[in-house]
Amino acid sequence: MKRGKLRVLLGGAPGVGKTFEMLEEGSRLSAEGRDVVIGFVETHGRAATARKTDGLELVPRALVSYRGVELPELDVDAVLARHPDIALIDELAHTNAPGSPNAKRWQDVELILDEGIDVITTVNVQHIESLNGVVEQITGVTQRETIPDAVVRAADQIELVDLAPQSLRDRLSGGLVYPADRIDAALSNYFRLGNLTALRELALLWLADEVDSALRSYRAEHGIDGSWQARERVVVALTGGDEGATLLRRGARIAARSAGGRLLAVHVSGQDGLREGDPGALAEQRALVESLGGTYHQVVGDDIPRTLVEFARSVDATQLVMGASRRGRLATALTGPGIGATVIRESGDIDVHMVTHSAAGGRHLLPRLTGGALSVKRRALGFAVALIGGPLLTWLLVATRTEETITSDVLAYQLLVVVVALVGGIWPAVFAAVMSGLTLNYFFVEPFHTITIADPRNAWAIALYVVIAVLVSFIVDRAARAARAARRSAAESELLATVAGSVLRGQSAIPAMVSRTRESLGLAGVRLVAADGRVLATDGEPVRDGRYEPVSVGWMSGGGPRATLELHGHTLDASERRLLDAIVAQLAAALEHTDLAETAREAGALAETDQVRSALLSAVSHDLRRPLAAAVAAIGGIRAAGPGLSASDRAELLETADESLGTLSALVTDLLDVSRVQAGVLAVSVGEVDSAGVVTAALDELGAGPEAVELALDPGLPAVLADAVLLQRVLVNVLANALRHSPVGARVRVGTSQLGGTAEIRVVDRGPGISPERREDMFAPFQRLGDVDNTTGLGLGLALSKGFTEGMGGTLTPEDTPGGGLTMVIALPVAASDSGGDR
Repeated sequence: MKRGKLRVLLGGAPGVGKTFEMLEEGSRLSAEGRDVVIGFVETHGRAATARKTDGLELVPRALVSYRGVELPELDVDAVLARHPDIALIDELAHTNAPGSPNAKRWQDVELILDEGIDVITTVNVQHIESLNGVVEQITGVTQRETIPDAVVRAADQIELVDLAPQSLRDRLSGGLVYPADRIDAALSNYFRLGNLTALRELALLWLADEVDSALRSYRAEHGIDGSWQARERVVVALTGGDEGATLLRRGARIAARSAGGRLLAVHVSGQDGLREGDPGALAEQRALVESLGGTYHQVVGDDIPRTLVEFARSVDATQLVMGASRRGRLATALTGPGIGATVIRESGDIDVHMVTHSAAGGRHLLPRLTGGALSVKRRALGFAVALIGGPLLTWLLVATRTEETITSDVLAYQLLVVVVALVGGIWPAVFAAVMSGLTLNYFFVEPFHTITIADPRNAWAIALYVVIAVLVSFIVDRAARAARAARRSAAESELLATVAGSVLRGQSAIPAMVSRTRESLGLAGVRLVAADGRVLATDGEPVRDGRYEPVSVGWMSGGGPRATLELHGHTLDASERRLLDAIVAQLAAALEHTDLAETAREAGALAETDQVRSALLSAVSHDLRRPLAAAVAAIGGIRAAGPGLSASDRAELLETADESLGTLSALVTDLLDVSRVQAGVLAVSVGEVDSAGVVTAALDELGAGPEAVELALDPGLPAVLADAVLLQRVLVNVLANALRHSPVGARVRVGTSQLGGTAEIRVVDRGPGISPERREDMFAPFQRLGDVDNTTGLGLGLALSKGFTEGMGGTLTPEDTPGGGLTMVIALPVAASDSGGDR
């Protein structure tokens, strides 16, 4: 059965009109005669959006029971049974209620697509997994619902539903997005103009990357080699020399001239020109390009100009920045055009910038003769030096010949043979040696101008000369081969060092090595697949089944490879195989390290449990002993005094015993609760709870009146999903801490508000606050963070509060109070349907 097509409407923020656009497109397709149904839609109470559902068939929703609450979800079976041409399914990143067949809605959509049904859906950029951290930095809001990038990128069509930030704020102010009681909070928090502008830019850039990927795939499928200059991409070629910083800054300026310009730096480890470089300088230049917003790449190639041009074409470069040649005029005359001239000739439609620098020209008076000595070009150059240098040298020696110069003449020809060997290797040198011997015989050995030798000793001397010349050329050629192999090994080592550096700099080891593998071997695509079929990392073009070469990576204890590296592209030669073996070994080590890290995390969790158990024992032996001893002493005093004890003394002792036993009971309850939280067996009964009622109940329990606590409760706040008893305990603990640390005369402020699908209860104090680096410690059991008064408890209040809140599906986070102090934010999901999620 042919798989259905997925069409994604992408938005930069809630309220831009994705759901409205989806329904409008559904109505248009239905009018054209297509069978369209609404699988799931969230109108969020917006009248205009609700009206767009008129005329479209709505598939009934499935009701999933979760902790006594009926939650509506997409009914996949009903959609499949109806089997329309097109299904409209809102909020692709939505997390299904526990107990649903699939954890995520995008997994439901995959099942529908597999049955040949086309799907039109919506998603916000803040829910895309790779952007989740960036969105949190921009908005300060943690997005719990995320969707893998690969799911969205696999869509057949992605459309951006765009709205200018100020226009979205105007819609929000006009009551077209949220109810009136939520507008002010939204405008001052998530929907700030700067937030919306940044989110819009994120959506545009992410979609631009998707367009780049689609262009590369199209060009690969249609055999198009030329680059399509849809936007500026500037590639800077680095040699590892001092000029690298100059080139990078020039490239950054070129990229900055156009909106969306991209900067890429590449270092080629090869056989000539760009092969040598100072590792320290390269590390500094890598840090510089990353600080300029670019990316660093390293490739290995024997032909430096071709490798540079191929890399530039692979990334659709529009500009290539290179340093002017370091070679002097003599080197250029002897070895021909350099790398820059060759790149310019082969670059085609890529603009090449040759940037001058302090090391350009004249650095080396003689050409670098060892690199590439065995290439066809260098052998041809060697023959050319022999054919041109031999006659010139002969003319010079004949013009200055005397009877005493025969020795210097022989040495001059010997020098010519050595130079030819350095330039062209053994065969040009042998040719030069033979021609030099014949020339010596013809012009400098009697009888002159004949190829005959009168004195046998001269014949022996010329023979020895030829043998020595051949041996010298052979040694030089062997040295060139060894140098070439050493440079190849150095390039491979540099590549592996770069991969290790990527890991040390905080990049993920496995994706970094997969990416470097594709770049260094010049492959079209590389994918690493685990033994269970999971794709661990991928880079380059999509690797399709049946069109790749599999390479096993590591082995499991039970037999079989730990993972498989799938290579898509050209066939590797022997030297590339050796490099691949080294990378595979590193990948196997990285996979093993990942497994060990997972084991270490599990061991860490056990260690934390042991630490809590040790603290529990310490609490039992120390903190529980005090109230227990006080109670025992009070009861013992009553029994010892007997009838002679006065009524007032008896009442005082009974009061002491009662208080001590009450304290003991509370401590034991806290210990039992923290044990249940640590073990993950906390009993939670979630239902719809009025947060205002719980706040007032907590204040009554604490006995805190208006003189101590100021209330700012939102009367329109919907009910929250929580356990009323646990929520009250959380509020009592948090409020007690706030009251204890507030200065005399200052009131604690308790406020409620709603942001999207989350309700927030904020407890604000004006106390000394807590430094950011110590905020994680404040939630650890048995921590008092400066409280020296042991009568305040075991230090379990905040640990229990955090555990209780998370057990109810919420969060408890500390924030700075503007002007000084600490604000504790209790965030819980709202029970109402107008949750402002992905729309």
